[in-house]
Amino acid sequence: MISLIQRILFKKEIQVKKGPLLWEKAKAIIPGGNQLLSKRSERFLPGHWPAYYKKAKGCKVWDLDENQFYDFAAMGVGACVLGYADPFVNEQVMKAVKNGSMSSLNSFEELNLAELLIKLHPWAGMCRFARSGGEACAIAIRIARAFSNRPNVAFCGYHGWHDWYISSNLAKSSNLDDQLLPGLSSRGLPRKLKDTAFPFQYNNLDQLKQIFSKHGKSIGTIIMEPVRDEDNAEKFLKAVRKIADKWNCVLIFDEITSGFRICSGGSHLVFGVCPDISVFGKAMGNGYPISAVVGKSEIMDAAQETFISSTFWTERIGFVGANATIEKFQKHNVWQNLIRAGNQIKEGWANVAKNTKLDIHISGISPLPHLSFSGHQSREKLTLFTQEMLKRGFLASSGPYTSLAHSPAIVNRYLEACEQSFGVISGASKKGVLSSLLWGEIASTGFQRLNSKR
Repeated sequence: MISLIQRILFKKEIQVKKGPLLWEKAKAIIPGGNQLLSKRSERFLPGHWPAYYKKAKGCKVWDLDENQFYDFAAMGVGACVLGYADPFVNEQVMKAVKNGSMSSLNSFEELNLAELLIKLHPWAGMCRFARSGGEACAIAIRIARAFSNRPNVAFCGYHGWHDWYISSNLAKSSNLDDQLLPGLSSRGLPRKLKDTAFPFQYNNLDQLKQIFSKHGKSIGTIIMEPVRDEDNAEKFLKAVRKIADKWNCVLIFDEITSGFRICSGGSHLVFGVCPDISVFGKAMGNGYPISAVVGKSEIMDAAQETFISSTFWTERIGFVGANATIEKFQKHNVWQNLIRAGNQIKEGWANVAKNTKLDIHISGISPLPHLSFSGHQSREKLTLFTQEMLKRGFLASSGPYTSLAHSPAIVNRYLEACEQSFGVISGASKKGVLSSLLWGEIASTGFQRLNSKR
């Protein structure tokens, strides 16, 4: 195995050293190494991922060793839809900072953002704001429970780390495995939360009907991601809407990932199915912390009958960042660029896989293309892909969040690197030497404890 110090990337004088060493230190004093599971190095290239950045601009990232990479991994885990450090958004935010980002009075930009989101979603009448997606989902659940006066929830998809969601694994440890991330532990949750949240799979209407047949009188909320990578979204959403209406449930669409990617606003607008509440985050603020709970007035007003409040939800930067991001998003029809880039990547993957005789599976909505390697040693193949792409100057894994910064020319460079990397994987697979080419361990795909080697 090549040592950390000896490993050299795309040029002899360029090495990735500081980031991996710092990551080992971080794991000793920060549980899990950082604050977001999706950014753990072990999910990409254990022991060799750059881990930390010094600068980010457009779709380029510079690590602590001054190496420059094109980001086709996550773009701030989907937060930077315009690209990193967008000059227009940054200019508006810096004005807000200079004028004071916090005060005893309220930020008028909060009202501006509420009016804008309601205009984009005519079915809605009120908004609440927070700073992260998980807490916005928790707010939406609290409001829905307050309105329906029924405690239990049926859900489909990933909705954060809060107790209401993870409690599903109290009933069965694998309940959440098919939602997004396997292995999530319910340790630390009161046993009394058991049987308060029930999962169903996308496009499995019978499963949802069975939940209501057994628990319907106690379920007051359905929360789901309106689209992930499945077909038949419109038909399924309409069927779920009918079930919600039949049982007088609050229907919540979690648009934290899908929102502002296939249109200006929630993806449900494209499918013509309106929820009672919709939750937004990520792309809405282009990297500045902001999330929104948008809903029908009669339901949202139930927030006044329960306590939902936080000091930093009133801070100015998130509102300003979101207003500026949405303004540019609409002015430049950014979703069209996201779809274009995603389709270019999907078509490119298919072509280079055919050229290199590599069996892959392509999925995901156009702005969120997803790649998986088929057959034996699929995880080893993905890890080797990440490794080979890193050598060629790209942060890459199972699929990028496309951004306005992903120009056709940059995507072509990415696909050229993909063809070279696919060729290495294909050759190694045929020779049975995949594992021997890896610099370190195989990348993890689910939740696991991280123990620093001290």
